[in-house]
Amino acid sequence: MPDLIRPHGADELHSLLLKGDALDAERRRAATLPRLPLTSRETGDLIMMGIGGFTPLTGFMDEADWRGVCERMTMKEGLFWPIPITLSADRDAAAAIARGSDVALIAPDGELMATMTVESTYEIDRAFECGHVYRTTDADHPGVKMVLEQKAVNLSGPVRVLSEGMFPTEFAGIYQRPAESRRVFAERGWRTIAALQLRNPMHRSHEYLAKIALETLDGLYIHQLVGALKPGDIPADVRVRCIDALVENYFLPESVLQGGYPLDMRYAGPREGLLHGLFRQNFGCTHMIIGRDHAGVGDYYGPFDAQDIWREIPDDALTIEMLPIDWTFWCYKCGGMISMRTCPHGKEDRLFLSGTALRKALSEAGDVPPEFSRPEVLAILREYYAGVDEADRVEVKLHSKATGSPTAPSSDKT
Repeated sequence: MPDLIRPHGADELHSLLLKGDALDAERRRAATLPRLPLTSRETGDLIMMGIGGFTPLTGFMDEADWRGVCERMTMKEGLFWPIPITLSADRDAAAAIARGSDVALIAPDGELMATMTVESTYEIDRAFECGHVYRTTDADHPGVKMVLEQKAVNLSGPVRVLSEGMFPTEFAGIYQRPAESRRVFAERGWRTIAALQLRNPMHRSHEYLAKIALETLDGLYIHQLVGALKPGDIPADVRVRCIDALVENYFLPESVLQGGYPLDMRYAGPREGLLHGLFRQNFGCTHMIIGRDHAGVGDYYGPFDAQDIWREIPDDALTIEMLPIDWTFWCYKCGGMISMRTCPHGKEDRLFLSGTALRKALSEAGDVPPEFSRPEVLAILREYYAGVDEADRVEVKLHSKATGSPTAPSSDKT
């Protein structure tokens, strides 16, 4: 597929997933190795290396790569990478592993996922990582919380991936590998493809972003996270149904491809936006839609920090291009979805749309304005929330960027 964009830092995808006789032999060998447990986040990172989503990585990062990625977003040999990809273990387990020896990597559900040759170990400086990557050390930040809960020592080395876990079966028809999305793009003759990152059901603002992209590009890749989220977020299977309903009723089906990827959400805001672009390049996309508060959580990041950081990286850091889109909303005077760049009216005429606000209204059985989401999508979401026991519901906190105030851009403070 020579006409598609090159993978990041390589001429072709680097898939670490073993197959056939090599897979069978490595599984037998793994049964004789010491076992090392993985977290959910580490499992997702491992699978992404297995399917080529993290091309050109060959394993978990060593100390020089980890430090360089945290400080400068580059690995020791100069490869751009915005978020460290690491594996942790407690001190006793790390001390028992001889350098150069192999271990079996075990998912939280007990499944054998990979083998790894341990080349080095190093102590974790959690405050250093959080300060650089997340711009905060606040333990209430869900991404910081993940780092703080890591074990004391990181292990580095190449991996041989043996499984994709439950993703191919539990998310059959939505979970995709980069080779598969690239094949579809080539078959459809797409040369310019925009990726739309999703962790919430598509509301009207998402739909507007998608259609802006489709006005100038060949295709749209709606690529949603099917790994772990924070409590209160909507499960992937429900989101898939919502997207299916939206595409069926409001898009030209041949212009859209829906896919899922196996990572856990880090909520790292600007840095995660760059990671999203990097691996979408591996999936074959030429453009990454970056709108308001991309990959953010709460009020830890400004509404357009993810766009700002993209403009600050070197021109050769990524081949994929950012497609920046301004604050979008429903304007009652304009009579439709619109953005700051084109709407002359004030906040009193605007309805700001966000996944957070939608989840809050639905979880509290509140009213949802018809301008917020398509009726087919709302019907699916109301059905989902009707089946969630009151005791299991998580309070959804409405942060400022979900309402257009008070941290909205100065052009919106009317």
